[in-house]
Amino acid sequence: MSLEAAYAQCRRLNAQHGKTFYLATLLLPANRRPAVHALYGFARLADEVVDNPGSSPADELDALERELKAALAGAPEHPVLAALADTVARYGIDPGLFDEFLASMRMDLDHREYASYAELRTYTRGSAEVIGLQMLPVLGVVAEGAEPYAAALGEAFQLTNFLRDVAEDLDRGRVYLPADELAAFGVDRALLEWCRLSGGRDRRVRAALAHLAARTRAVYRRAAPGIRLLEPSARPCVSVAFTLYQGILDQLAVVDYDVFGRRAVVPTSRRLAVALPGLVRALAAR
Repeated sequence: MSLEAAYAQCRRLNAQHGKTFYLATLLLPANRRPAVHALYGFARLADEVVDNPGSSPADELDALERELKAALAGAPEHPVLAALADTVARYGIDPGLFDEFLASMRMDLDHREYASYAELRTYTRGSAEVIGLQMLPVLGVVAEGAEPYAAALGEAFQLTNFLRDVAEDLDRGRVYLPADELAAFGVDRALLEWCRLSGGRDRRVRAALAHLAARTRAVYRRAAPGIRLLEPSARPCVSVAFTLYQGILDQLAVVDYDVFGRRAVVPTSRRLAVALPGLVRALAAR
């Protein structure tokens, strides 16, 4: 398969599985989009191993790591890894960031819950913060010091997904909400599982989720100053992603944090209302 075809496969994965993020990438200059799709494509490969595991997911992750190292050494076997290796070389991305990512993916094989936010951050460092750091060389920066903001934005996106996907994660046997903070509202895993199985609603769960949503918004505020440190051509893309992901939190509030009865989705009309002005800004920045 040609390198062009490898990048095209990554783009299809992004379009199919990461619709909000994919919409934001359309605001990037065309020559930078393939790299973003490649980064997404690799993350998707690992996600598939841990979310839809075969008979030996640990062995599958080990195999993926070996294939990654071979690809970075110039001998890719998988088209997504071929595109990724080209992206890493082209933009000088630190290969160690992918080691951190895979370490968090391994945590998904045996960690079913997290006692505290501090413990959860051990996971989100590799699963989310490093994604922001991988993206920085592709987006480009105009000043030093962008790394903490990029990491915070990756964390904010991940925390948003955790809140939206409580039901789906429970189905996979996982709870990504800090147990001690749930307990402060009288919530435990058993109550979450009851809500999932019965379709029932509980005011304690709503209160806990509202608290965690507020903390997630604080992470967005911590990340926000980093947008102005990006190259002008990248700012519209990140600004739109920033707004649309926070829109998921808005939708959770609209449905009164009923994460078991429906999946919070930003309406298409809202996506377009956010994306179209972003497109104007993106065109003006080129």
